[in-house]
Amino acid sequence: MEGLRRRLAQVNDLRAAASLLSWEQETMMPPEAARVRGLQLSTLAGLAHELFTDARTGELLAEARPTGQDEEAIVRVARRDHGKATKLPTAFVEEKTRAQNEAHHAWLEARQHSDFQTFAPHLRTMVDLVRREADLLGFDDHPYDALLDAYEPGMRATQVRAVFSDLRDRTLPLVRRITAAGDAADYSVLTRPFPHEAQKAFAWDIAGRAFGLRSDFARQDESAHPFQSNFSRSDLRITTRVQDYWPTCLFGTWHETGHAMYERGVSERWERTPVSRGASLGVHESQSRMFENLLGRSLPFWERYFPALQQAAPEVTAGLDARTLYLAVNRVQPSAIRVEADEVTYNFHTLLRFELELALLEGTLDVADLPEAWNAKMQDYLGVTPPDDAQGVLQDIHWSAGLIGYFPTYTLGNLLSVQLLEAAQRDPAVAEGVAQAEYGPLLAWLTEHVHQYGRSLTPGELTERATGRPLSADPYVAYLHAKYEDIYGLK
Repeated sequence: MEGLRRRLAQVNDLRAAASLLSWEQETMMPPEAARVRGLQLSTLAGLAHELFTDARTGELLAEARPTGQDEEAIVRVARRDHGKATKLPTAFVEEKTRAQNEAHHAWLEARQHSDFQTFAPHLRTMVDLVRREADLLGFDDHPYDALLDAYEPGMRATQVRAVFSDLRDRTLPLVRRITAAGDAADYSVLTRPFPHEAQKAFAWDIAGRAFGLRSDFARQDESAHPFQSNFSRSDLRITTRVQDYWPTCLFGTWHETGHAMYERGVSERWERTPVSRGASLGVHESQSRMFENLLGRSLPFWERYFPALQQAAPEVTAGLDARTLYLAVNRVQPSAIRVEADEVTYNFHTLLRFELELALLEGTLDVADLPEAWNAKMQDYLGVTPPDDAQGVLQDIHWSAGLIGYFPTYTLGNLLSVQLLEAAQRDPAVAEGVAQAEYGPLLAWLTEHVHQYGRSLTPGELTERATGRPLSADPYVAYLHAKYEDIYGLK
């Protein structure tokens, strides 16, 4: 096992170095460095892939005789990853990495100028690459299954279709009722003057005070699209973006804080092994959505931290109290931007992307026709037509990175966030803490029941162990109805 663990640590270190370069290019790299950075990332990706898939790694995995549950988990996860990785030639991995880098910078330029046509050739390349990747990995029913499995192990497109169908049927009527009810508060407070640096400072301060994210193991920067990266559990990076609509910065920061605290909570015994990450992107998203929405948009949260906001942004809070602000930040309004969407309409944004991805893979939708298809679905589901491509088809970073199969995990995370919080609050100390916006007991519960396991448990195993039941939409749907029927006086 010692030789295997040393080999896996080397692979991990190469990938961490590549991730660090990727983080740096999003936050501080000079624009002219883009071309060479793409070559550097391609080299590191190729080296990591070669090391992980070479004959000696296969021999070490075959010879491994784990003793104890920890070593069994490391070998099991490594064998699964190795089996998938060996299906992808190193030349393909390097080609995809170079294409991702080129597509990313093309996307940044295209979004800035709201010019989809300049990005379209790069997106066509990425779609072709992920189709090839699905073929290399293999699948039984649909190429989407091979891609989705990388983000949500064991999940299939047919299951995602069923989840979205159920949610659409049970939440679209709520959207209609809320829209008909009219405003619940004065939403102009959400665009009151709040200096950009003050936004970042307040969001970061609360990320530490409320959720435990500290500068001795984490930092925050700005990027075009918020994200979280980590190079070890002691080196966590989050980014945010700042706008005059100040909830973007605050809730974006707390969303990424949820991701970071998950990685912080993974047990040190998994460090530099394939187990040292979250169980899946859906489980990961359950943490970010819990911190952002279930906690950060709750009334107890704002009752506790409203005085801090008064100090940080007196222009925002003038004439307000905690409940008024709570009503404002929970506004339900169908809108064009996914990352700014409210809890009730959010899943329609991921449904739209899921359906478009299926069509792109199946060849029933051409990349050139994507903006029109996007706008039509936005109008159909939410009654909104984006004013331009920057606020429509170009708004997300994911497709420039070839992350097709990723978007459904956001909705799976929404479902699991409520299911986990309900399970945690069976502990009276956690329930009392949540009611007082004191989240130490909750974080301890999450670390014990979710975070510490990393990838040693599958998403399904983790969910059943932590909550006592398989993943279900029932708690989430009940939560939405209870919260928003109260806010909008629909009971």
